[in-house]
Amino acid sequence: MKFVDEARIKVMAGDGGNGIVSFRREKYIPFGGPNGGDGGDGGSVLLRADPGLNTLSDFRYKRAFAAPRGQNGMGRDMTGHKGDDLIIPVPVGTVVRDADTGELIGDLTLPGQLLKVAQGGYHGLGNARFKSSTNRAPRQCTPGTPGEQRMLELELKLLADVGLLGLPNAGKSTLISRVSQARPKIADYPFTTLHPNLGVVSVGPLDSFVMADIPGLIEGAADGAGLGLRFLKHLQRTRLLLHIIDIAPVDDTHDPFDDARTVLEELDKFSAELADKPRWLVCNKSDLLLPEEADARCAALAAALGWEGPRYCISAASGAGTQTLNKAILQHLKTHPANNSDANA
Repeated sequence: MKFVDEARIKVMAGDGGNGIVSFRREKYIPFGGPNGGDGGDGGSVLLRADPGLNTLSDFRYKRAFAAPRGQNGMGRDMTGHKGDDLIIPVPVGTVVRDADTGELIGDLTLPGQLLKVAQGGYHGLGNARFKSSTNRAPRQCTPGTPGEQRMLELELKLLADVGLLGLPNAGKSTLISRVSQARPKIADYPFTTLHPNLGVVSVGPLDSFVMADIPGLIEGAADGAGLGLRFLKHLQRTRLLLHIIDIAPVDDTHDPFDDARTVLEELDKFSAELADKPRWLVCNKSDLLLPEEADARCAALAAALGWEGPRYCISAASGAGTQTLNKAILQHLKTHPANNSDANA
C-alpha cells in the first residue's frame, strides 16, 4: 500500500427531516385535531482514530462522504427516524483542518478517539407542535435544516517515541531493522527509504518504545531538495531524536562533521521547535573501524560539533552497541514522560 500522509475530502452531514401537516381522520370524530409529526435529525459525520491504519491512502479514491438525512414526519404524531451518523476511520495521529479557513478542528492522537466534523441538520416541526387554545387546527409546519458541509484537510503525523535523523545511507533503516521487526528497504545507494517506517523496539518483557525512520535529509532540503523535509513533520511528536552519523572512512570527500552540520542546518530551517527537541549523537558503522579508532572518531566529532548531549558509538549492521543504546533510550523515556506539546505538535 502506498504511504500517503495528506488528503483533502468533502464531508456532508444529513439534512433534517421535514415536519408535516396532518389531521386525525376517524369515523365519528369530526374534529380530530392536528397530528403531524416532527422529522428526524440528520446524521452527523465523525472521524474515528483507528490504530489499524497507518496511511491516508484510502482517501485517494474516495473523497466525498455523506451521512443520511432524517426521515420526514408522519401522521398520527409519528416522528421520522433520525439519520445514522457516518463514522470515517482515520489513522491515529491525524490532524484535521478546515480547508477553506485553515482552522484547526481537532487532532486524533488516541486510539478510538472520535471527532465530529459536520453537524447533522435539525428536525422540522409538525403541525401538532403549533396547536394551541386559539389555534385548534394549525396548518403550519417547518422544514428540517440543512446538514453542515465542509472541505477538510487531513494531515497524518506519525506517533513515535524516538525519531531517526541523518543523511541518506547513514544507516537509519539498518538500525530500525536491527532493533525492531520493521523491514524497510535497505541498499547500498542513497534514497532507498521513500516513506516513513515505524518499528516497535522491545527492551524487556514489558518495556518497549516506538521508533520512526524517515527519508534522509540532504543539503537544500529546506528549499525542497530530496524527500526528507516533507516527512520531518512525522518527527514533531517524538520525544527524542537520534542523529545518525556515518563515521566510516570512504574517501577524502566524506566528512562526518560536514554531514552533521548539513542535517542540523536543515533542521533549524524547518522548525526551531523540532531543533530544540532532545537529540543524541549516534556514530554508526563502527564495525568498519578498529574499536579504539571508532571511539576516537566519535569523540572528535562530538568535540568539533560542541556536542554536550549523550553520544553513542554503534554498528547497526552487526548490532554492536545497540542494546546499550536501547536501554539508555528506555530510561530516558521513563524519566521524561510525554507532555501535551509532544502530542499536539
